[in-house]
Amino acid sequence: MLRAVILFLLLANGLYYAWSQGLLAAYGLAPTVESEPQRLLQQIHPEMVEVLPPNSAAAAPAPTPVASAAVAAAETTECLTAGPFDAARGAALAQSLAVLPAGSWTLDEAVEPGRWIVYMGRYPNADWVDRKKAELRGLRVKYEAPPKALEPGLSLGGFDSEAAANKSLGDLTQRGVRTARVVLEHPEVRGVQLRLPAVDAAIKTQLDGLKPALAGRPLRAC
Repeated sequence: MLRAVILFLLLANGLYYAWSQGLLAAYGLAPTVESEPQRLLQQIHPEMVEVLPPNSAAAAPAPTPVASAAVAAAETTECLTAGPFDAARGAALAQSLAVLPAGSWTLDEAVEPGRWIVYMGRYPNADWVDRKKAELRGLRVKYEAPPKALEPGLSLGGFDSEAAANKSLGDLTQRGVRTARVVLEHPEVRGVQLRLPAVDAAIKTQLDGLKPALAGRPLRAC
């Protein structure tokens, strides 16, 4: 029995060797060929392939980031606006803006509604203002500094319509405020609005010299 097993194993090993070496290919018995010589025939100029050392890729110059540069340029500009200005001030402002690059600014028609405040004052001095502040704190009424032209005094709120200001005054009177009144802070202004859609560092530097032409109107984000 043992002899038969040994003979079987020897025969099996011999057959495996013949199969693995392709000796039985004529009988349709051969292992699958793993190499693909046809791919070598498909290579185009393999002699031009160059193997670079490991650190050469890091040392190679990076491609010019055109898109990134465009995005960065866009991020360095901002849109600013100021106004409105009346017709006379707008005409003077247009002359001053002529020093800026063409197309960098526009003056568009605009309307700023009138504004009213509930006002207390004008008082003789700062001591009177402090006394009124103490009274308002006792009544739990909020207050703030009024426009410069109405100092010394106190503002109890600003409104876009005279009706809204009068309603607030009525509410404050019921809470114990006795000497407040409605005052027109500024009338409706019809004129032009300055708009600078893409202000970069160079234009911003030039704008510093144009502050007198803005007549105290601040530049703010669009």
